[in-house]
Amino acid sequence: MPQPNASRPDRPPLRISIRAPRLIGTIAIAAALSLTAAACGSSGGSPGAEGNGKGKIVFWDNNGGVRTAVWKQIIAAFEKKYPQIKVEYVGIPITDVQKKYDTAAAGGGLPDVGGVGTAYLADLVAQGVLAPLKDRIDAGPLKGKLVKGMVSSVQAAGGHDQQMYSVPTSANEGTLWYRKDLFAAAGLQPPTTWAAFYRAAARLTDPAHDKFGFTIRGGKGSIAQALEMMYAQSGIGSFWEDGKTTVNDPRNIAALEKYAALYKKATPAADLNNDFVNMVSEFDQGDVGMLQHNLGSYNDHVKAFGKDKIEGVPLPAPQDGGAPTIVSEPVDGLGIFTSSKHKAAAWKFIEFADSAPMNSLWNQSAGAIPANTDAAAAQWIQDAKSTKAAMDSLNSPHTKVVQLPYYLPDWNSISKAESEPEFQKLFLGKVTAKSFADTLADKLNSAQADYVKHKG
Repeated sequence: MPQPNASRPDRPPLRISIRAPRLIGTIAIAAALSLTAAACGSSGGSPGAEGNGKGKIVFWDNNGGVRTAVWKQIIAAFEKKYPQIKVEYVGIPITDVQKKYDTAAAGGGLPDVGGVGTAYLADLVAQGVLAPLKDRIDAGPLKGKLVKGMVSSVQAAGGHDQQMYSVPTSANEGTLWYRKDLFAAAGLQPPTTWAAFYRAAARLTDPAHDKFGFTIRGGKGSIAQALEMMYAQSGIGSFWEDGKTTVNDPRNIAALEKYAALYKKATPAADLNNDFVNMVSEFDQGDVGMLQHNLGSYNDHVKAFGKDKIEGVPLPAPQDGGAPTIVSEPVDGLGIFTSSKHKAAAWKFIEFADSAPMNSLWNQSAGAIPANTDAAAAQWIQDAKSTKAAMDSLNSPHTKVVQLPYYLPDWNSISKAESEPEFQKLFLGKVTAKSFADTLADKLNSAQADYVKHKG
């Protein structure tokens, strides 16, 4: 891109908390919004809220600018098929979208339909502004056509009630990008094992000539990426065991120690403050051998090096062998807002956008994994080795998928604002991997206990 990552966005910390007195405020706000919507005849099930399937709908693209061109293609095709419906496109930069939704939810002005990722789905569900969609899915052409893993992620992020508050459109997967030309020149094998990864990180590093084996993410968005590297190495297949997080399991701590030890030994010192944009830029400048990021940056790497010099592989299986273990990436999707008076038209737009041809078109542009199972046969996926490998890994019955707790209202604040400064201290040697993991685990366990207490 450097593409602002649609499936792991760098967003302001989630402000809604489920803890103690603040929970009451959250419930009151959600209830007030629901009552207001009902009074106006615009809640999910109120008479007249469906509209007549015609007129103008407002669509918010949650990755405005980066995906504007492909959405305009889809909108043009939709309006040609449904000339009685006009779509007003509004592009929202991904770094602003959660704040934009929260502001509109509090003060009015939400769109009819919008891009909604699982990273902030719980926030919108808690405010009561998203319409349930499961019945609509089951009654139309998308029934049975959505990747089961993505459906499960959406259901889990929405609050464990098996409801669908968005329709998945795409997913990413953590990918280990590497420079094929640099590996060949150094006589290295592709980093398909953790031993090969750490060996290459050391071999490709030459600080005197500003060459490094890896670029690490130490700034915004660093925690989720570190969790990917930890669980992939440890092979632990669940985020929770007996009500407690596995983040500070000794195997994860050992993996974190190895990962953090790469800083300044095999990475540039400037990586301490890297967000994903700077990390991707560092790699694409040409002096770094490997990068761990998702599929979304593929087009930038191709633009920088050409297809022949860049390759992406799924994160290796655990160091002791066994099943590959991946951490769930946020699933992007489309939702209908309860305030919409044109839900019928909005739903037609979602069904069209998630049809196999349109879903394939969108994901080809993004380099991501399509949600529509019929889109998986598209030729571009067969030609894009990294996307095909990621899709095969995600769909393999042998792969273990660790579901991050996006449903926790405090997840964003804990995994970002509260933990990123401490993570930088780990790089600088001011805290140990065990201390960092234990502190993170304590916060997560407390948030989970509060969630279970209030949700039952």
